[in-house]
Amino acid sequence: MSRLFRALILATLVASCGGGQTSAPRELDNACAILRERPQYLKAFRKVERKWGVPMHVMMATIHQESKFIADARTPFRYVAGVIPMGRQSSAFGYSQALDGTWEEYLADQNRRSARRDRINDATDFMGWYMNQTRDRNGVSLSDARNQYLAYHEGHTGFRKKTYNRKAWLVGVSSKVEARSQMYREQIARCRLR
Repeated sequence: MSRLFRALILATLVASCGGGQTSAPRELDNACAILRERPQYLKAFRKVERKWGVPMHVMMATIHQESKFIADARTPFRYVAGVIPMGRQSSAFGYSQALDGTWEEYLADQNRRSARRDRINDATDFMGWYMNQTRDRNGVSLSDARNQYLAYHEGHTGFRKKTYNRKAWLVGVSSKVEARSQMYREQIARCRLR
């Protein structure tokens, strides 16, 4: 058996065993390190920037808040009396933490039946689609990480009704998303990316 043939067989076996990375990148406070460690993220973010116009740093800050870049992230379980599990807090799943109903709406609207929430390309495309709807329905700039996040969390109707004003914790979180977005923007401007 030739070396090339053995190498191909080994590569095929390795590729078939790995389902992709589901863990978080090592340095979550460094956008350049994230993008160097996971070049597929850079490709996905750039594609969404071209297609939907959402800045990379806004998407990255939102994903950081929602899933910490963990592909198969889920909400915690709810418990009765502190011990009996009663299911998850919501149907949110994946990088974008899209809810089942909103994800289904995206799949139908974009004719993307094979898209999955635990794939970075699909999750970022979903975010671009959703944030464009936020801009169209509520007039929120695509570069306004704070208000895009509030609309992302509360939904378009909730954002319009300003339901977030009754949630001081959420207003605080949106400020953190905005600060992280600016930090990532400054870092990305300085790093050399291919």
